[in-house]
Amino acid sequence: MAQHKGLARIFQPPKSAMQSGRGRAQGWVLEYAPSEAKVLDALTGWVGSGDMNRQVHLAFDTREQALAYAQAQGIAYEVETPAKGVAMKPKVYADNFRFGRIENWSH
Repeated sequence: MAQHKGLARIFQPPKSAMQSGRGRAQGWVLEYAPSEAKVLDALTGWVGSGDMNRQVHLAFDTREQALAYAQAQGIAYEVETPAKGVAMKPKVYADNFRFGRIENWSH
């Protein structure tokens, strides 16, 4: 009995908007793409689906481990490469009062 495993997405999760560093945003995640649409339950008003694979989120330390797992399990997958971040220049509060600044005074 062959089981249809669906399509999986392998990606590196972005950092949370609530953190300034890259902590807990390391590693790679494998999660399944939805195989059926969500439906509204007429009795409760809740939105649900019979797609149990949407609840599976597997974490891996490296991209190669995630790819090896997907290939070993026969899972079709797509890999999303992370976008390169822009290096930001740290702001210094004292620059707001610097002599000869060219920016407009906004406060």
